[in-house]
Amino acid sequence: MVPLSFAGQDFVIVDRAALYWPREKALFVADLHFEKASWYARSGQMLPPYDSAATLDRLERALDGCGATSLWCLGDNFHDSDGATRLDPALAARLEGLSRRIALHWITGNHDSALANGFGGRVIEEADLAGLALRHRAESRMSVPELSGHFHPRIRVRLRGRTVSRPCFVACSDRLILPAFGALTGGLDADDPAILSVLGQDPHAIVATESRALRFHLQKTADFRR
Repeated sequence: MVPLSFAGQDFVIVDRAALYWPREKALFVADLHFEKASWYARSGQMLPPYDSAATLDRLERALDGCGATSLWCLGDNFHDSDGATRLDPALAARLEGLSRRIALHWITGNHDSALANGFGGRVIEEADLAGLALRHRAESRMSVPELSGHFHPRIRVRLRGRTVSRPCFVACSDRLILPAFGALTGGLDADDPAILSVLGQDPHAIVATESRALRFHLQKTADFRR
């Protein structure tokens, strides 16, 4: 786990893509995209049908590792609003088990805007936690600190003569966009105009290593791109 300061608060990056707030004992993840493989299978594009299990395994490890008492999923929790109906019963039971031991919150996104089944948790469009706005897609005109997802940010850097691509957080002083946590999720370049358009001054990417958070000023990422 790697320390990260944001909006005057101390957070911890968990497993490279989740964010833990010790003060509130809250874990935040974005873009789980449960049942993405089964969604593609309906149109004949066969992907290995293990994405939901792999994502849930990772999520449970993150929760166990940080000791959170609440989980906030920041949208696109399922790849489509009907994804919950396709979830394997054994995995559904595990989600229901989570909701019995922690407070589980599903913030809906553009993929699962009509999500109805919260598996014992509550389904909401957005929320406020101790002055921190929580939503799926960043709102550039908000006047309070905000956590969001949606963009699946990644950054590519040149290291020792080769290009390495990694999921990353993207931030400015009052916006923090989380990387996708799901097993079958792609990514958008961190300096893409769609991302930069919702950020304020000094936008930067944050990549968690085993021991620290590396920061890359996004105005300079073109120097490292292919």
